[in-house]
Amino acid sequence: MNILIKFVITAASLAAAAYFLDGISVAGGDNVERGVTLVAVAAIFGIVNALLKPIIKTLGCAFYVLTLGLFGLVVNALLLMLTGWIAEQVDLPFAVDGFWPALWGAIIVGVVGWALSLVLDRE
Repeated sequence: MNILIKFVITAASLAAAAYFLDGISVAGGDNVERGVTLVAVAAIFGIVNALLKPIIKTLGCAFYVLTLGLFGLVVNALLLMLTGWIAEQVDLPFAVDGFWPALWGAIIVGVVGWALSLVLDRE
């Protein structure tokens, strides 16, 4: 059940980023199709984060310390861009158009995800 809540939180935070930013878009006909796309992109984003983020944190530990953690925003933006590229490769209508929308999108995804996890993720 916990993994489903995390999917919903990630999908909702990606939807918020797509809503607030012009550089992140979810295309599709109706709301159901867009919702399915967001859930699929949330799964891709979760897999990308689970596989690559620990490796990047380990290898880039000095950058995290040197920038007092701000390097994490760059890493999250690059992982969001990678997620957009993978979604494009598997014909999902999700696009991230450049680094700056990805950076702001990573901030929105982080803040909205944190706020929703406070409300929904009760253990």
